[in-house]
Amino acid sequence: MIPIAFHPIYKHPLPEGHRFPMQKYDLLPQQLIYEGTAAVSDFFEPETINVEHVLRVHSKTYLDDLLQLTLDAKAARKIGFQLSAELVERELRIANGTLLGCKKAFENHVSFNIAGGTHHAFTSHGEAFCLLNDQAIAAQYLLDHHLASKILIIDLDVHQGNGTAEIFRNNTDVFTFSVHGKTNYPFKKEISDLDIALEDGTNDSTFLSIINETIPKLIEQQKPDFIFYLAGVDILESDKLGKLSCTIEGCKKRDEIVFENCKKYSIPLQVSMGGGYSPNIKTIIEAHANTFRVAKNIFT
Repeated sequence: MIPIAFHPIYKHPLPEGHRFPMQKYDLLPQQLIYEGTAAVSDFFEPETINVEHVLRVHSKTYLDDLLQLTLDAKAARKIGFQLSAELVERELRIANGTLLGCKKAFENHVSFNIAGGTHHAFTSHGEAFCLLNDQAIAAQYLLDHHLASKILIIDLDVHQGNGTAEIFRNNTDVFTFSVHGKTNYPFKKEISDLDIALEDGTNDSTFLSIINETIPKLIEQQKPDFIFYLAGVDILESDKLGKLSCTIEGCKKRDEIVFENCKKYSIPLQVSMGGGYSPNIKTIIEAHANTFRVAKNIFT
C-alpha cells in the first residue's frame, strides 16, 4: 500500500481559460485507479489542518487575512487565484494531507499528496498559485514533535522553491535543495542551502547526471531521517512555463533516482506533486502517473 492524500475539493473551480490545469487533480486519481497503480483503499481524505501547525511556519497576520478573506487585492493577485472560503479550505486540507502523509510514510516508506508542492508560499505571503507551504508546514511539525531531527527537502520542480528557502533560511535542521531553471520564475531567487540553476534547454542527460551525482552525496553529508520530494513535471520540454528540454522518460528516470536513494538509505519519504503546465492534459497526467508507478515498483 502507498497512502495517497486526495479530496474532491482539490479540483477548485476556475474561470474559463485560466492557465492553471486544475482538472489534473480529478483526472490523476482516476487514472491511477483505472490502471491498477493504486486502489481506492490507498486514498485518504484529509480534514482541514489545525491552524496551530500552520502558525509554526506562516505569520498570524497572513493566516488571518486568508481565513477572514481580508487579503488585499495586490497580494491576492500575486497568488493568481481569486480568494474564497472554499479556496482557503482547499489549502488547509492539502497541507494536512501532506502532514498526515508524513506519519503514514513512517509505516509505508513513502506517501503521496495528489496536490501540494506549494513551494512559493512564504512566511507572510503567497504567490504563483501557492497559499500555504504544505511541505514546510509538515517538516516543521516533524521537528516540533520529535519525529525527525534532520530533514532534506528535494525540490525538482522547474521553478525554484523560493518560499521554502525563505522559511527555513535560519533553520539548520532542514536542508533545502532546489534544481530549477536559471532564467525562469522566480526572477529574484532566494538562497536555498543548495541551489543548482539550469540553463534553458537543459536535456535529460545533463539533468539526470546532476541529480544522480548530487542526491547520494547530500544524503551522506546531511544524514536526514526524513525526506520531502517535490516532483513537479514542468521540467518537460512541452511545458508552457518550463524552458527545459526533458522528456517523459527522463522525468520518470528522475523519480527513480530519488526513490531508489530513499530506499537504499531507508529514509521515509513524502511526495507532493508540484507543477505541470504542458498544453495537453494527457501529457501532464502521464508524467505525474509515472511518479506513482515508479514508487509502486520500488517500494512495494
